[in-house]
Amino acid sequence: MRKPSAIAGSAAFLILVPGVVAGLVPWFLTNGYGLPLSSSAAMVAAGSILILGGFAVLLHSFARFAFEGAGTPAPIAPTERLVVGGAYRYVRNPMYVAVLSIIFGQALLFADGSLVIYACAVAVTVFTFVKLYEEPTLARRYGHEYEAYRRAVPGWVPRLTPWKSA
Repeated sequence: MRKPSAIAGSAAFLILVPGVVAGLVPWFLTNGYGLPLSSSAAMVAAGSILILGGFAVLLHSFARFAFEGAGTPAPIAPTERLVVGGAYRYVRNPMYVAVLSIIFGQALLFADGSLVIYACAVAVTVFTFVKLYEEPTLARRYGHEYEAYRRAVPGWVPRLTPWKSA
């Protein structure tokens, strides 16, 4: 896939999927973010850090798909190369971790239990998707390269040091 197409496809997928999952649905669950901010300064600070950090990792990860992988995160337009740079050197699923961080951050920011329940449902859904579809698909597509990466880099809890591919 050519870079302009990969960039456009990744941007569209970013708006369509994480934009809905971490933006639109929480917006509806909180009645248009109509809830007041948490009365706890610590919860507001922690929520803000989780949201901003998650958003930064999410943007970085989507860019890696276009520039490093020459493709998109969308299953219908996959990458030509396995993406293992940037945040992917620390955790195999930085996009999912980032989306969950954003949702949990919103739950803290607004002190809203419905967002905690929603985040848990999203976590179960993405974990199931990764185990049943994504990991087998990547193993078939990238073979030994993916298996070596999978053995070295954890799926959900980041490494403390970056993985260095061979």
